[in-house]
Amino acid sequence: MILLDTCAIIWDALDPTKLSAKASQAIEQAHARDALIVSDISLWEVAMLIRKGRLTVAASSTSILHLFLQSRSVAVQDISPEIAELSVNFGEELNNDPADRIIAATSVIHNARLVTADKNMIGNKLLDTVW
Repeated sequence: MILLDTCAIIWDALDPTKLSAKASQAIEQAHARDALIVSDISLWEVAMLIRKGRLTVAASSTSILHLFLQSRSVAVQDISPEIAELSVNFGEELNNDPADRIIAATSVIHNARLVTADKNMIGNKLLDTVW
């Protein structure tokens, strides 16, 4: 199982050249096995980036997100009670960004490798990351 963080979603959908070779390979292998997931908070983050103008696309965030999810057969993981609890109980080894904490907890709870360029997450010994 591979979990894409928000940047990995954006880069995979809009500019795959920004992904590392290892990240691209992990995504392709998981896609072939229908084993790609995203946290629902990442959908919100993408919509927010589009709304704030920090991400420019030629369609609505709804259209872009549906297209990405369908193109890769990506499953969206809801924030479960277990994810919620773990996300608030990480120590200082993880930054205080709520979205990052939810994504990290989703990775742990679903035993999924996390595709991320976030150095804070890559350096976290609780997470199995690939970049």
